[in-house]
Amino acid sequence: MHMDNTQSENISLSYLQPSDYKALKAAMIEAYRSMPGSFWAESQIETLITKFPAGQVVIKINDQLAGCALSIIVDDAELEGEHTYKDITTNFTFENHNDSGDMLYGIDVFIKPEFRGLRLGRRLYDYRKELCEKLNLKGIVFGGRIPNYHKYADQMGPKEYLEKVKLKEIYDPVLNFQLANDFHPARIMKNYLEGDSASSEFAVLLEWNNIFYEKPNKEASTNKTIVRLGLIQWQMRLYDNLDELMQQAEYFIDAVSGYRSDFALFPELFNAPLMAEFNHLSEAQAVRGLAKYTDEIVKRFGQLSVSYNINIITGSMPMVKNDKLYNVGYLCKRDGSIESYEKLHISPLEAKVWGMQGGNILKSFDTDCGKIGILICYDVEFPELSRLLANEGMDILFVPFLTDTQNGYSRVRNCAMARAIENECYVAMAGSVGNLPKVHNMDMQYAQSMVITPCDFPFPSNGIKAEATPNNEMTLIADVDISLLRELNQFGSVQNLKDRRTDLFDLRKKTTRKKKS
Repeated sequence: MHMDNTQSENISLSYLQPSDYKALKAAMIEAYRSMPGSFWAESQIETLITKFPAGQVVIKINDQLAGCALSIIVDDAELEGEHTYKDITTNFTFENHNDSGDMLYGIDVFIKPEFRGLRLGRRLYDYRKELCEKLNLKGIVFGGRIPNYHKYADQMGPKEYLEKVKLKEIYDPVLNFQLANDFHPARIMKNYLEGDSASSEFAVLLEWNNIFYEKPNKEASTNKTIVRLGLIQWQMRLYDNLDELMQQAEYFIDAVSGYRSDFALFPELFNAPLMAEFNHLSEAQAVRGLAKYTDEIVKRFGQLSVSYNINIITGSMPMVKNDKLYNVGYLCKRDGSIESYEKLHISPLEAKVWGMQGGNILKSFDTDCGKIGILICYDVEFPELSRLLANEGMDILFVPFLTDTQNGYSRVRNCAMARAIENECYVAMAGSVGNLPKVHNMDMQYAQSMVITPCDFPFPSNGIKAEATPNNEMTLIADVDISLLRELNQFGSVQNLKDRRTDLFDLRKKTTRKKKS
């Protein structure tokens, strides 16, 4: 927030100055009429200004002081146990203020009675939030008074009082204001502010979490908030050998990395053209023949990811393990590491024609662009999988797919759009187009690759960030802003993740046990 009066001709927000003390003292006496003598000494204000000038601000109307907010920075560890107002201010000396701390602690905030109703308090809290983000602090915390509690103290404890205020059954001017400003109660504190008889000396520890906080990293970090996705809408065509297929794959990787894409996404079973070599065999034997190429393809993708400095999601390929056939893909990171993912739900045709088995591993992946998830085609039609990944912090869900008809494609697309909304994440889906007349069970393909977003104000109204031309071989490159997901989670018109009724239901992975041999 800028230190000027651009928001209103007569309203200004500025740093507190020592010359403001006389007006500040008068304002405090007026604001705290129920607590006589509750004002800061001039020396204490001077100490705050010296230690942390950016934390002390005043609002003025026509140059008349109307409100004030005072704060210090403390270590999060100081808040783990019980503390009093006297403790947190080090006996009102503010000796514990620490420029290297990670939490902004609100010492005082008030608006003079004559200026209440102008939403000036909200401006002070907005300034604190912006300061918190600017300084990369974890959040804001303070002990909130409950000045109406004395009216109910003989009927209920402070915890029950807090619940009734949250349910709007009891009105508390301070607590209601804090809750309306996105602060959430952490716990009740006893004997917090000596002399606060209106609150029976109870207080509610209130917190606001900075969704943009980044844990300091002493190592060189490449984590990004704007992530560029390169989707490859792959044309199925016959290749004479593996080298030809990988030459085409490298062509696309070169193209999307030339635009500094962070990810290249290939479709499910993009290597199916190599199955023509085994077309004289049954479908089940032919796909197992194709699986013989998988290790070499993964090795080459791993080399390409490093040489082109791009994370490659290899779509998927058949793989034989313990004589069982699986549909498996690989995340080849640009740091040289490789991780695998499995198709968990096998379509009826895959099971019937190829004898394919469903995998057993569901996990999210840490990348230099945040946490991602990968679900192969049919898997995206099962909402439990992506919700489990969302619980692990997934920001982008990648969906390599292969569909032969527009019906099948529509199922994948519509489910992918639902996953973006319900999990507050981006979804990138890429498929194959064209036909393979010389490969049994892979005759034709239909695809329109796209990048999907949640449907709220920071995003496209139809939830589509970018889309390819249907059934044309091409690349699709789009940027997604991870910080917008944090804003959505905190301030969205609807908040799907926050509003889940976890008091009624639970979703968790089962622990798989290895069978004894």
